[in-house]
Amino acid sequence: MTQTYRILNTLLVLLVSASFLFGQETANAGNGKELFKNLCAQCHSKDMKTKATGPALGGVEERWAEYPKEELYAWIRNSQASIAAGQPRAVELWNEWKPTVMSNFPALSDGDMEDLLLYINNMYTAGCAEPPCAVADIAVAEEVVEETSPWFYVMLIGLLAALALILTRITSNLNYIADAKEGVVRQRRTLTDILTSRSVIAFAAFSLVIVLGATAVDKAVSVGRQQGYAPEQPIKYSHVTHSGVHKIDCQYCHSGARRSKHSVIPGLNTCMNCHKAIQYGSKYGTAELTKIYVAAGYNPYTDNYIENYDDMSADSIMILFKNWIEDNYRERNPDKPDSEVERVVNEQWDDIYDALVDKDNPHDRLQGPVEWVRIHNLPDHVYFNHAQHVTVGQVECQQCHGTVEEYEVMRQYSTLSMGWCINCHRQTAVQFESNDYYQNYYKVYQQELQNGIKENVKVEDIGGIECQKCHY
Repeated sequence: MTQTYRILNTLLVLLVSASFLFGQETANAGNGKELFKNLCAQCHSKDMKTKATGPALGGVEERWAEYPKEELYAWIRNSQASIAAGQPRAVELWNEWKPTVMSNFPALSDGDMEDLLLYINNMYTAGCAEPPCAVADIAVAEEVVEETSPWFYVMLIGLLAALALILTRITSNLNYIADAKEGVVRQRRTLTDILTSRSVIAFAAFSLVIVLGATAVDKAVSVGRQQGYAPEQPIKYSHVTHSGVHKIDCQYCHSGARRSKHSVIPGLNTCMNCHKAIQYGSKYGTAELTKIYVAAGYNPYTDNYIENYDDMSADSIMILFKNWIEDNYRERNPDKPDSEVERVVNEQWDDIYDALVDKDNPHDRLQGPVEWVRIHNLPDHVYFNHAQHVTVGQVECQQCHGTVEEYEVMRQYSTLSMGWCINCHRQTAVQFESNDYYQNYYKVYQQELQNGIKENVKVEDIGGIECQKCHY
């Protein structure tokens, strides 16, 4: 019995030690990572170097170095109070970013501030939460995803199972001794008897049901949460070129964002508004633009749409556009041999055919809509209205989709989880100024705002986290 208690005591010490050690993973930078994800990621770029709805956070401590750290903490907790008090750095930031108001975080402790700043500094200087970083860590740093090591759970379950067996064995021995003292003679239970008993089997079955159920729920909840998902599209489209270099407004192409539930994928006619004139791409030449011409039935030689295009055979379409690709290539590469020209033309045409035609569908044709690959996908039971956010809420596209103007390939920037949406509604102030939609709400809070009782009204204050707003 003494040996048994020693083993039990050792296991308990190991269990406590393991919990403590693994818990330390998120005590500093890990906690800062969670704080950033839950409080800051909606407005600030996750690489800490790029401006978004708010300024890039990298190097924030250096920029506040001439002031006591308490003033930086006070500004994070309540930026408007720091501005009203005339704090020079806070006023400077306000003049640069107004009228965008930073959310208040009065519940953050000094320890939370230290953790958050440590994480920001690590991401800014090394590209990961806790240096040193592997190359893979840097590549996925902006996903802001960290999970506890699965070995922690394996060890914890193993220790708990061993503890349960030892306790069961002790109970069995104590019962045997008690029965022996009372004169009751029965066979001592072996470990095999214990493991094959009805109670142990029932507990194992119950545990299995719990584990499988939790796994199923976790997988179901994560449907559509594919942060960082960047599929290859049938037509390569560079947001860097269009939104970054040429400064095309998001809503020129995604016109539905300001007036309907869906932002809409732009039709080919929208592309043709520019590419009737711009017929040779700065990045891909004719390779991608010809896909648009083929799908839309546009003849770049005559600058007109082809009559009866739907009746044209695939061979006739191929001849027309192969000639177009060849003429453009020869014009820009007059010294290339015929074999090289032929190779380029055939490669481009094969890519066009693969992008526009579904080989598994014998009736599919080159003409018709482009089958874009969907990136953002909310569950069917979730209602989301772009116009409500873009036009009424005056939310910038980058707040949810990231710095799209820097994306060569479009990807999912946010988690799109319910918690992410709720946090945004809790932190985002309602834009009352020049916004007729919210005038009735403004009348409700007008006196509190004018008397300084409330600095601003959050979306949650006007029902933004009620279940029926998104699920009905």
